[in-house]
Amino acid sequence: MRMDDREIVGPITRQRRATLSNTRRGSLKNLNELNGGLSEKSDRAGKTKRKAQESQAENANEKNKRKSRGDKMSCHTLQESLLSSSSGFRNYRGILNWCVVMLVLSNARLFLENLLRYGILVDPIQIISLFLKDPYSWPAACLVIVCNAFIVVALYVERQLAKGSISEQFGMFIHFLNLSIILCFPMATVLCLPSITPVGGAFALSAYTILLLKLYSYKDVNRWCRERRKAKARSLSRSLSCPSSPTISSSSQNHVSYPGNLSLRDLYYFVFAPTLCYELNFPRSPRIRMGFLLRRLFEMLLLTQLLVGLIQQWMVPVIQSSMKPLQEMDFSRMVERLLRLAVPNHLIWLIFFYWFFHSSMNFMAEVLQFGDREFYRDWWNSETVTYFWQNWNIPVHKWCLRHFYKPMLRRGGSKWASQSAVFFLSAFFHEYLVSVPLRMFRLWAFMGMMAQLPLAFFVGRYLRGNYGNAAVWMSLIIGQPIAVLMYVHDYYVLHHQELPQTTGL
Repeated sequence: MRMDDREIVGPITRQRRATLSNTRRGSLKNLNELNGGLSEKSDRAGKTKRKAQESQAENANEKNKRKSRGDKMSCHTLQESLLSSSSGFRNYRGILNWCVVMLVLSNARLFLENLLRYGILVDPIQIISLFLKDPYSWPAACLVIVCNAFIVVALYVERQLAKGSISEQFGMFIHFLNLSIILCFPMATVLCLPSITPVGGAFALSAYTILLLKLYSYKDVNRWCRERRKAKARSLSRSLSCPSSPTISSSSQNHVSYPGNLSLRDLYYFVFAPTLCYELNFPRSPRIRMGFLLRRLFEMLLLTQLLVGLIQQWMVPVIQSSMKPLQEMDFSRMVERLLRLAVPNHLIWLIFFYWFFHSSMNFMAEVLQFGDREFYRDWWNSETVTYFWQNWNIPVHKWCLRHFYKPMLRRGGSKWASQSAVFFLSAFFHEYLVSVPLRMFRLWAFMGMMAQLPLAFFVGRYLRGNYGNAAVWMSLIIGQPIAVLMYVHDYYVLHHQELPQTTGL
């Protein structure tokens, strides 16, 4: 490049650089002005927002001030009273506690009144005399021991049926003969032996009744096992190409299958287990809990003493003082004695329920590691009579459902007829366990149980909710003392020439 060209290009390049620098300065200036405008706008927006928030806060404060002034002037709102059903209030814990306190105070007053009138009547020797007339003669206990013969007969028949040594019809005939003797033999013994006391007779008859129901279930379950085994044999003979799969898995190798259950050990476990329904494999608890076992034993001993004391101290004097009004047919005094008897009778019944169905049966279940502990359900919430009878004694309910009610339905019986038959069977055994030990037949217990049918219809049809529950409780509180008074009155009339004379009313 020549010298004159360099002189020309140099000024031009310097001019372009100046132009570019001026342009950059302008753009930077414009950018700064733009940023400044935006910042001013954001400051203005922030101030506006703060002013709006301040105005809102002032308005809220003004509203609160106005509301506080209104609250000072108004004290009423739209609301329902707590005891109204529409209020939605359900917390009545304080009222329940008040009822408990009043119940304790009223019963304490009755207990003190009883002590002041009759003194201390508790006598353990008298309790022993209720079971034994002669301390060297134990006829009721001997009668219970004899029942082992019927257990052995039932096991022998089942073993012969399993081997095919006897026919099914002949085996069923021996079973029914054995069960009939279990029902009739203790009844004839109690009626013929005057040395058996009413309490001892009731104990022996209860043991035989439980054994009757257990052996009936034992017979049915083993028959079902034979029928299932025959059905499987027929199906295998028709289809030999199908491989037979094992019925017992590796995890249940300890389970018993028919006829391996036909042993004395298995049968006696069932006899002592707190259930009336037989199974080849009962649910078992993993171990015996000694703490639980000792608590149940303590409850059994304590409640036994309490039951004896309440019966001797409270119930017997009321029954004795009720004989004269019953003899004279003084209706007003009879009603008064009935109401006086209702409280101790119901309290004793509740204690007995806990003693038998909770303490005693759980004790036996824990000793035998019996897993099914559902001996009762929430019968105290019963809104119908039917619900009560289905839930207060679960072992009997399961037996009736499994061996009586459902077989009748399968044979074509109607639901109403089957339910009536169950009540009839229950009424028979109630009368059997009361009339035979007392050696008199008045059918009060039978009629009381059969009266549950119309009562169940009436309560289920016309009473619901709390009204139905109240009706169930009233039938328990009033119905039982009526039967007790009837039986005690008839017993004293038949077995004592002179009724007990009482001075206190």
